[in-house]
Amino acid sequence: MSSVPRFVGPIPELYDRHLGPVLFEPYAQDLAARIPPTTRRLLEIAAGTGRVTRHLLAALPAASELVATDLNQPMIDEARRRLADPRLRWQVADAQALPFDDGAFDVVACQFGLMFVPDKPLALREMRRVVRRGGMLLLSTWDDLSRNIASAMLHDLALAELPADPPTFMQAPFSMPDPIALRALVEAAGFATVQVETVARIGEATSAADLAIGMVRGNPLWNQLVERGIDADDFEVRVADALRRTFGDVPCRSALSAHVVTAVA
Repeated sequence: MSSVPRFVGPIPELYDRHLGPVLFEPYAQDLAARIPPTTRRLLEIAAGTGRVTRHLLAALPAASELVATDLNQPMIDEARRRLADPRLRWQVADAQALPFDDGAFDVVACQFGLMFVPDKPLALREMRRVVRRGGMLLLSTWDDLSRNIASAMLHDLALAELPADPPTFMQAPFSMPDPIALRALVEAAGFATVQVETVARIGEATSAADLAIGMVRGNPLWNQLVERGIDADDFEVRVADALRRTFGDVPCRSALSAHVVTAVA
């Protein structure tokens, strides 16, 4: 998975502080609410800085075990700094080659991670392999960019900045917007009773400037701008201005839309 953007340097901390509460917290709460109360062993894939992990722990019984994985060691390091629990084990792992036994988990959960995996069918087959028969897959992907309008605005501003050599990072998060295709992928991996629900939420940032920090500095887009010779600080100011004009300020609210998969192994 060497083609996957790397979350390194200050990115993990900025990602969690400025993007986490706005984009990921609403769906972390939704995903954790779907965990069966009888779950004893849960695997989280693409745990990032642990925002979903925290909610999963709160939903799990006291005698349970949660293994939280991510491909990026810096993200795991940031998550470990923020969250510790005797039921929790952190581990670097590639979703395309999970280092776990067949049927080792009751539930596999992955929020907004599959879009970044080069071989998505392989990753889904790996998820199916490590979940026990009758166990559950919980998976989310972003809906179409046009229904996540703050992110769409960022995409348009980045494209206008360098139309001949646009930063590519924004393409990945919104690369799986079709719920029918998503259902087919999950079914092809061997899961049954696959349900795909489109979930709308409102993302709320403390201010437009705060959200702009996360959007521009809290992901590899920042590095792509710098590599192209763009004044990234000035670009961040313009993103904040655009967010403020469209969504207000203190707080800054925008619509979100994602697909949530619930499937039985």
